Amino acid sequence: MGVGDASFVLGDGPVAVLLIHGLTGTPTELRKVAQGLAKRGYTVYVPTLAGHCGNNDDLQATHWRDWYASALNTFEGIRKVHEQVFVGGLSMGAVLSMHLAAQRPGEVAGLLLYSTTLRYDGWNMPWVARLTPLFMAFPFGVHICRFNEKPPYGIKNPRLRAIVERQMKAGESADAGLLTMSGISVRELHRLVAEVKRGMPSIKAPALVLHSSEDDITSRWNADYIEAHIGGPVTKVLLDDCYHMITVDLQYPKVISLSAEFIQLHARELAQAC
Repeated sequence: MGVGDASFVLGDGPVAVLLIHGLTGTPTELRKVAQGLAKRGYTVYVPTLAGHCGNNDDLQATHWRDWYASALNTFEGIRKVHEQVFVGGLSMGAVLSMHLAAQRPGEVAGLLLYSTTLRYDGWNMPWVARLTPLFMAFPFGVHICRFNEKPPYGIKNPRLRAIVERQMKAGESADAGLLTMSGISVRELHRLVAEVKRGMPSIKAPALVLHSSEDDITSRWNADYIEAHIGGPVTKVLLDDCYHMITVDLQYPKVISLSAEFIQLHARELAQAC
């Protein structure tokens, strides 16, 4: 279950769901969805990735393979007690989910990909964000890039946005994540994305791709790219009236219902095939 005390498990059903949080994020961003799926009869595991829920020094001391190891170790533990395991995540967590599916063919029952981040190209991102791969190519370029979270913080709901902003500014990283993302972390995300893109055609597990049409961090291009390049069947749904953090924003009930329907459908198909 990763590291620290922020990880949690909800539910006690035979079908398991592993949900992975995003870069600089926290398991809290997946709690509402986890609660909704647990109420529908699934066991939901939400680990803390290495380097997260602490400070920026903690995060910079880790690499993407450390983040992936946290997810993989949890998955391997789940597989010992659950025959069917669905894997998903938010933002960078969705990217890690695809990597796990590529590395463990036939073991992932389905993918739940929420606001997948292959590149930072949403409407609230600075233009320089698109040049980060160029900066990374120069010596010491990794130290040039540094991004500070700014309103609306991926959240359209004004009440929730105010709470998250207060928590981030107070340094409550276990609840709201970090306010700043270093160039080192961005570099590691780029390396992860490059690895996942290479393996995407080999992924045969069915995928539910949920993305906001108003995403302020990552545009719908990210969802379209998955649909065009992943090797398995894709169900893509674009959500309105929410921003990047679809698992907590105004449309989170729809995220829960669409996810539950997807899991029910493919869990039944797998059971019938056996």
